[in-house]
Amino acid sequence: MTRPRFRGVFTALVTPFRRGLLDEEAFVALVERQIAGGVHGLVPVGTTGETSTLSHAEHRRVVELCVKTAAGRVPVIAGAGSNATAEAIELARHAKDIGADAALVVTPYYNRPSQEGLYQHYAAIAEAVDLPLLVYNVPSRTSIDISNDTLKRLSALPNIAGVKDATGDLPRASLQRLMCGKDWVMLSGDDPSGLGYMAHGGHGCISVTSNVAPKAVADFYEALLRGDWSAALAAQDRLIHLHKALFLDSSPAPTKFALAHLGLCAEEARLPITPCAEAAKPAILEAMRDAGVLN
Repeated sequence: MTRPRFRGVFTALVTPFRRGLLDEEAFVALVERQIAGGVHGLVPVGTTGETSTLSHAEHRRVVELCVKTAAGRVPVIAGAGSNATAEAIELARHAKDIGADAALVVTPYYNRPSQEGLYQHYAAIAEAVDLPLLVYNVPSRTSIDISNDTLKRLSALPNIAGVKDATGDLPRASLQRLMCGKDWVMLSGDDPSGLGYMAHGGHGCISVTSNVAPKAVADFYEALLRGDWSAALAAQDRLIHLHKALFLDSSPAPTKFALAHLGLCAEEARLPITPCAEAAKPAILEAMRDAGVLN
């Protein structure tokens, strides 16, 4: 298969709820707002989409809505991770069947497999599903870190397209780029270090912040992709407080508060995530003003 070149900002979409149920109307409107804002792609049912508390039916429905609404205007990278390999294969197959462009597969959480186990997990999914896969490395959540050596092995497999790296470890990016080769897609999963990650050879970011400020974040990555580092640095300065503020409470609660303040969806999260703490809200609003989202 020809490897895609995913570049720019891909929004890690929230999943809006209303009275405990998926708010489909709000989700479709959020997708349309992202595309109108100029983002380069969409990532439904990742961590920010509260996938761990969605039923399988809800998970599939969110991916279907995203693909249908995007309608080919931007690529959709569907979350398809699990700590059970068979379940990850099932979710990746569904993503392919309904027309997603790729699947994002998190490292298995709780099990804490060896590096060989990690390799075999991803190799089995790649063998079972003819769809580009991105490895999602987020050791702060999964308690397992996939090494560059393992990623190098995986990069030789036709369906393994690249990585979402949420480690914040910038030297790792340079080493990984050299080890995995020019076709390896490198997307940051850490908004605050996106500027540095791109300088180390990254191709873009799967972003939480772009939920709230799609145009500002898209403009930031457009500047980076054309090599306008001065404009990118100015954009980084406008966005940095928002990057940080959206993690002042358990994610995605601050992001949902910000979107609710903009009238885009309810603030409601699903337990064990609770609504954003009152103490964090003033800083979030101030950061939104800094980023030009609020007057």
